[in-house]
Amino acid sequence: MATVTFDTLKFVKTLEAAGVPFSQAEALSDAVRDSHEAADVATKRDIVDVKRDVDDVRRDVGDVRRDVDGVRKDMQAMETRIDAKLEKLELRLTVKLGSIVVCTLGAFTVLSKWIA
Repeated sequence: MATVTFDTLKFVKTLEAAGVPFSQAEALSDAVRDSHEAADVATKRDIVDVKRDVDDVRRDVGDVRRDVDGVRKDMQAMETRIDAKLEKLELRLTVKLGSIVVCTLGAFTVLSKWIA
């Protein structure tokens, strides 16, 4: 953050004009300057910079949201394709299993007539 400008000479002269002795005015000036240096004061420029940074962050968050929405749509499309492939695979496995059952029953029937 920026520091606040403090004119110590002008402050001392103002106090002397009001009747404060030079040594007291100088001590007060030093104390005020020290307090300004210790204070973490935001300037108007600091506030403008922070607002600009917040706007940048908001814009970035909006970009991320759009990206996430795009990924979500891609994942939904992929899920739909996978579901369709699984349904086809299920049908193929059902047909193959049915064929195996029919062949096995036919073989048992032939064997049972041949043995008996």
